[in-house]
Amino acid sequence: MVQNIKRLTVGMNSCGIANGAEDLYNILSQKIEESNLKVPLIQVGCIGMCYHEPLIDVITEDTIYTYGDVTEKKLDRIFEDHILNGNIIEDWIVKKDSFKENIFAIENRTTWDIDNFFKKQKKIVLENSGYINAESIKEYIESGGYQALKKTLQMNPEEVIDEVSKSGLRGRGGAGFSTGLKWKFTRKEDSKIKYVICNADEGDPGAFMDRNVMEGDPHRVIEGMIICAYAIGAPEGLVYIRAEYPLAIKRLKIALKSAHENGYLGDNILNSGFSFDITIKEGAGAFVCGEETAMIHSIEGDRGMPTSKPPFPAQKGVWAYPTNINNVETLANVSWIIRKGSQAFADIGVGKSKGSKVFALAGKIKRGGNVEVPMGITLKEILIDIGGGTKSGSDVKAIQLGGPSGGCIPGSLLNLKVTYEDIAATGAIVGSGGMIVMDESTCMVDITKFFLDFTVKESCGKCVFCRIGTKRMLEILQKITDGNGTLDDLDNLLDLSEKIKKGSLCGLGKTAPNPVLTTLKYFTDEFKEHIENHKCRAGICKPLIHYEITDDCIGCTLCAKKCPVQAIEGEAKEKHFIIQEKCSKCGTCYSICPSKAINII
Repeated sequence: MVQNIKRLTVGMNSCGIANGAEDLYNILSQKIEESNLKVPLIQVGCIGMCYHEPLIDVITEDTIYTYGDVTEKKLDRIFEDHILNGNIIEDWIVKKDSFKENIFAIENRTTWDIDNFFKKQKKIVLENSGYINAESIKEYIESGGYQALKKTLQMNPEEVIDEVSKSGLRGRGGAGFSTGLKWKFTRKEDSKIKYVICNADEGDPGAFMDRNVMEGDPHRVIEGMIICAYAIGAPEGLVYIRAEYPLAIKRLKIALKSAHENGYLGDNILNSGFSFDITIKEGAGAFVCGEETAMIHSIEGDRGMPTSKPPFPAQKGVWAYPTNINNVETLANVSWIIRKGSQAFADIGVGKSKGSKVFALAGKIKRGGNVEVPMGITLKEILIDIGGGTKSGSDVKAIQLGGPSGGCIPGSLLNLKVTYEDIAATGAIVGSGGMIVMDESTCMVDITKFFLDFTVKESCGKCVFCRIGTKRMLEILQKITDGNGTLDDLDNLLDLSEKIKKGSLCGLGKTAPNPVLTTLKYFTDEFKEHIENHKCRAGICKPLIHYEITDDCIGCTLCAKKCPVQAIEGEAKEKHFIIQEKCSKCGTCYSICPSKAINII
C-alpha cells in the first residue's frame, strides 16, 4: 500500500517547531531511511491550525490526510498502520483535503476538518501556506507562482497600478490606506532611484500573521515586491524584518537566492529590460520602527525615531529618494490580484473593505492560530464558529484588536462586522490583525495596564506627550490596581488621553491611549469596582484580593506543605486557615486544593 503514498510533510513553521515538529521530522526521516521507502519527506509551513501542532500529512494521489497533536508514540503507529500498511487512523485525522491533479492549486482542493476551522475562511494570502515547501521555488511556481509577474511585465506600469487600485486593496499593516493610491504617489515622483520597502517589523503582542507568511510562502512576498517595483519604477527593494524572526529570515534568504538563479530578480528580469534587486535589513525589534519614518531612519543607520510629514516617504524616503512602504500581508495579496483580476478581489468583502484579512487568534481562545477570512465577516463567526470560543467555555468578555495601538471591544459586540469603518467606530482598529481574546478570568484594568506598559517601554521618547504622558497614565492605572485610586483618576486618564493623541508626532503616541479609552468606555464598572469597592472581580490585582479557606476543607495539608511563605496552618483532617499578613497571594493553594475549598475574595 505504501506505493500509493506520494509525499509526507511536517508543519515546520515556528509554531510547529516550538511544539516538537523538528524532533518528529528527524524521527520520521530515520524511519523512512531504515524502511528503505522511496517517499519524499518535505518541510512545509503552517496551515493555521497552531492549536493542533505538531501536524503531519500523509499524501496520496488525491488526498491529504492531516494528523494533529502528533507525539512520538502516535508517530510510531501512524508510520506502521498508515504509511506502511495503508490503514488510516480516522480518529487522529484533523483535516482532509481532496484534490485533482495539482496538489498545490487551491481551486482543485476540497477541505474537510474536524473543527470546521476552514469552513468560513477565504484563503488568498495563505493559500499556499502548509502545502508547499517554503524553500522550493519549483513548488511555488507549480502553485501558480510568478505567473502574475510574467503578466505584469506585459502591462505598462499605469495599468498595473490601476488594477491594484480597482481591487480595493488597502494597507493591511494598520492604517488601511489605499495601496493603489500609495503606488501612484510614488510612481509620479521624478527620480531614477526609488525604493520598495516591505515592512516585516511585526511588533504587536499576540500578532504572528506576517511571520507565518514569510516562513511558509516567502516567494509570495518577493513576487509582490517585484510587481510593486515595476509599477512605481524602483530598481531597489528592502525587507525590513525584526531579527527575532530567524526562521523567516533564513527562508527569505533562500527564496531571494533561488529567485536570482531563476531570473526573477537581478538585471533584465525575464528579458523584460526591467531590473530590480532586494536586500534584507534586520531590525532590533523596536515597536516604533513599524512607523514609516522611524523605519527609514533605522534603515539609514540612525536611531529609529519618527519625523513629521510631509514630506511623505513617497516623496522623500530612504536616503531622500521616493520610497513605497507596504507590509507583508499587503504585498502578499498583489500576485493573486494580478492573476485573478481586480474584480475577483473586489467581489470579496463589503463596502470599502475588500478582499480577505489574516488574523492571529491568541489569548484565551480555544483554537489559536492564523485564520484568513473575507472582510465583512462578524467577530462572532471568527471567534466562535472558527475559533471555538474560549478555552474555559465561558463567554468572550473582550477582544483586543490592533494590539497596543488598538482597543478592547466587549463581547456584547460580537455581531459587529469586521470592516475598517465598523471597527474604527468602536474606538479600536483592525490594525495588522492580532486578536487577543479574553474571558471572565481577565481583569480589564490589568490588561489595560499591560498594553500601556508596552507602549511606555517602546516609546522612542521624542515627544513629551508620548514619553511623559503615557508614563503618567501608567502610574494612574497602577494606583487603581493597588487599591489607591479615586474617581478623579478616571477623569485624569481621559484628559491625558486627549492631550497625548493631539500632541504626539507619530502613530504610536496618537494611538497609545486607545486601550485605555476603550476599556473606560465599555468596562467603566470594573474601574469603579477597583476604586470604590476595592475589588477585582477577576482576582488578578493582588492588593485587592485575599484567599479564604471554606468549610469544604478536608484537612489534607497539601496547601500548607506547598505554601512558599508558610502562611497556612492547621491540623491534619481539620479545617486549615490562612494567615493573611503572611500570604503573598501567589495562588498556589487555590490551584492545588483537591476539594476546591479555597475562595478568592
